Amino acid sequence: MQTPNPPLLLSFGALDPMNATGTGADALVAAAHGCHGLAVTTMLLVRDSAGLEDSEPTEAEFLVDQARMLLEDMQVAAFKVGAIASLEQVSAIAEVVSDYIDAPLVLDPFCSSLPEAGMQDDELLLAVRQILIPQATVLLLSRSELETLAETWREPVDDDMLEADVAELTAMGCQFVLVFGGAENGQRANYLFDADGLVEKDVCDSLPGVFLGAGGTLSAALACLLAQDMDAIEAVRAAQEYTIGTLAQAQRFGMGKLVPNKLYPFTPSDQDPA
Repeated sequence: MQTPNPPLLLSFGALDPMNATGTGADALVAAAHGCHGLAVTTMLLVRDSAGLEDSEPTEAEFLVDQARMLLEDMQVAAFKVGAIASLEQVSAIAEVVSDYIDAPLVLDPFCSSLPEAGMQDDELLLAVRQILIPQATVLLLSRSELETLAETWREPVDDDMLEADVAELTAMGCQFVLVFGGAENGQRANYLFDADGLVEKDVCDSLPGVFLGAGGTLSAALACLLAQDMDAIEAVRAAQEYTIGTLAQAQRFGMGKLVPNKLYPFTPSDQDPA
């Protein structure tokens, strides 16, 4: 008797030799959530736990070939788009995912561990805004990243434009926007928005240490939960809880940053951990 197949998550992202970030990390998160991770490589990294030394983008045509061969062979339950290296990659990924509108898309293109990965380029930002964000089920980004993205449609201002900027994104078609609010008074706040405005604010204590791949862990977990048909708001809550657990049990593999323990058992608070 054949074992039932797990939901398949297709991740577009970097190939990190540490598997602390990128598609290798997503595959570990998928395993922790009863999914199977598939990978399409956007760039090759040379890095360790302390930092990034170099990166090599993948040709957009090769990226499309990777994705199409997988998608013609098997049914993907959800997509995650992580680090993007070029304008051509944005167009290629947008075209691929547009053929699978029933599969949730988690968009997490900013990556603080890849400061030179291209998301500071105005043309690339504009392309992400115009052709990927309208297809996203959930877009994840920090408040500073939101400010950078917003400068593709408005001038920089000193006022707090959080709600107005998010409204611009949901008006484009993005269903939900999850904004990391940053640390304040020893706590961190995340804000979830939909087209009607703020859905909920999640506040938790900041954990000590500097982590590598925390945001990618959250977005991969969210994609896995959406792949299993969980309601988006509930999926955001569960993914945040899982991520906190991975950070609380983070591991130090080298002399640099802590790496979230992605195989941390997934036990939401309404379940018995035993």
